[in-house]
Amino acid sequence: MLNRRHLRIKIMQALFAHYTVGEGDAKRSEDALWYSVDKMYEMYIYLFLLIVEMQEAAIERIEAGRNKKLPSEEDLHPNTKFVTNRPLRVLANSKALRSAAEATGVTWTENKDVVKKIFKELIETEDYKEYMSSEERGFAHDREFLLRFFKRHMINVELLHDTFEEKSIFWNDDLDLVSSMVIKTIKTIEEGEDEVDLLPLWKETDDEREFTEQLFRKTLANGEESEELIKEAAKNWELERIALMDTIMMKMALAESQTFESIPLKVTLNEYIELSKYYSTPKSNGFINGVLDQLFAKLKEDGKIKKIGRGLMQ
Repeated sequence: MLNRRHLRIKIMQALFAHYTVGEGDAKRSEDALWYSVDKMYEMYIYLFLLIVEMQEAAIERIEAGRNKKLPSEEDLHPNTKFVTNRPLRVLANSKALRSAAEATGVTWTENKDVVKKIFKELIETEDYKEYMSSEERGFAHDREFLLRFFKRHMINVELLHDTFEEKSIFWNDDLDLVSSMVIKTIKTIEEGEDEVDLLPLWKETDDEREFTEQLFRKTLANGEESEELIKEAAKNWELERIALMDTIMMKMALAESQTFESIPLKVTLNEYIELSKYYSTPKSNGFINGVLDQLFAKLKEDGKIKKIGRGLMQ
C-alpha cells in the first residue's frame, strides 16, 4: 500500500516535529512516525466504510419515502439502481471490511450527520443523476460509475476533508495516496465475487519498513555531521537563514545516499527536489539541488557513497 515517496514525507514530517521541539526524544519521535503511518490504514478503512454508508443513506431515503403519509408514485416505486450497484453490494457485505473496521475501531456511527450531509451533496451531482437515469445495466457499468463517483466527488467534498482533519492531524497529506489505494482495490472486484481483497499496509516481501526505520534513524544519527557538510557547501548562507525543512530534506538525502546502496543517486536527488516544491519555499528546489550536487560529489570522492550496480552512482 505504501510507496517510498510517501514514506519520505512521513519521515520528513516526524523529523520536523522532532527538531521543532528542540531535538526531542528520538524514541518518542520514532513512535510518532510509526503511529502516523498506521493511521493511514485507518483512513483507508474509513473511506471504504463511507462508500458503504452512502448505500445505507440511499436505503434510508427510499424507506422514508415509502413511509410518507401521502407517498408519491416515485416514493412507492423508487429507483434502486444505486443501492443495488454490484461492487457496492460486495463492499457492503464484505466480511473482510467488517473485520478490518472492528480491528481498527473505525466507524462512522458518531458522524451520521456528516454522512447524511455528504450523501445529500453527492446525489445532486450530474454523474449521480446520469447514472440513475441511464438504462444501461451490468457489473462493468456499475463499477465504472462507483470509481467515477468516488474519484470525482466523494473525496473532494469539503466536509469530508474537515472531518478527517478533526480525526487526525496526520491525514493532511495522506488523502491522495490512500484514495488511490481505495481506487486500486475497487478495480480488483470482479463480477461473481462476493468479497473484496483489502490491501495490507505493509507487504510481507517489502523492505519498506526497514527503509523507513533506517532512513529516520540514520538521518538523526548523522545529523551533526550532515549539518557541518551543509554549512560548508552553503558558505554564502547562514544556517539560521536556511529553512528548517530544507535542512531536514538535505540531511535525509545525505543519509539516504550513504545508507542505501541500491538506490541510485539520481533518484535520491530528484525525490528531495520534488518534495521541496511542495513542502518548502519557491527557491528551495534550486538551492537543495546545488548543495546536494556538491555534497554528493564530495562524498563519492571520499568513498563515503557506495552503490551496487551499474549507473547507480549517477
